[in-house]
Amino acid sequence: MKPPSAKGLWDEFKGFAFKGNLIDLAVAVVLGAAFGRVIGAVVSDLVMPIVELVPGLKGGYETFKLGPFRVGHLAGELLNFVVIAAAVFIVIVKLLGAVMKAAQGAPPPTSEPTTKECPRCLSLIPIKASKCAHCTSDI
Repeated sequence: MKPPSAKGLWDEFKGFAFKGNLIDLAVAVVLGAAFGRVIGAVVSDLVMPIVELVPGLKGGYETFKLGPFRVGHLAGELLNFVVIAAAVFIVIVKLLGAVMKAAQGAPPPTSEPTTKECPRCLSLIPIKASKCAHCTSDI
């Protein structure tokens, strides 16, 4: 068996790498990562400092411990996940769903039928016809 040529290998790779769905997936991953970093910054820079203002909790949320376990860090990451999941749900499911529904518009109105079936030969004929064009019977 002959090994594949460099050109043949390149053509096969191009066919794989530049498919539309693969490029869409790459764009989605990059945008998702950027979106995650933005939400992570919102949680760590805005939300968690508010949590640190709770009276009696000293040293910041990252230092909260339950025995040897860093519960504060885990709570921050869980909150980060919940906020990202909620933001993705609102943006992707609700907002894009509403946009897609609006883009589709109202369903077309149902119109009156324009043809009917001949009772003798079962051919389709115009609704106003009084004689079948196929079998010439009176309707």
